[in-house]
Amino acid sequence: MGFDNIFAITQISASGLSAERLRMEVIANNLANAFSTRSISGGPYRRKDVVFEAVLRNRLGKPELHGVQVAGIEDDPSDFVRVYQPGHPDADADGYVLYPNVSLPLEMVNLLTASRAYEANLKVLQTFRQMMEQALVLLRG
Repeated sequence: MGFDNIFAITQISASGLSAERLRMEVIANNLANAFSTRSISGGPYRRKDVVFEAVLRNRLGKPELHGVQVAGIEDDPSDFVRVYQPGHPDADADGYVLYPNVSLPLEMVNLLTASRAYEANLKVLQTFRQMMEQALVLLRG
């Protein structure tokens, strides 16, 4: 790795931090709306999911990884949960209410994995900083 690529490590980790932070925000929004039977678009809230993509740059004809970016936030196409609650204000003619397609255990696992990925990227930045400090100490010698 040349000197010009030394700081690519920080760019890659920073892009991971940013992407995972957004993922945690989307998961928190899913959890907050887990029982919302009405949304702006009409009907129950539809679970959202973040899609990542690798950032590649060509250098001398060879692609190099330069981090990750958010490709988009997509709606989960799975079916809503139908629950029989005839007294509910959003119940249909048969007494069924459509609830969001948010699974609390799945969202908690996703939140845990996003949190761990965030921590891993943060640890890379901390380790890089420590290594650079040690290199400066050695150069001062």
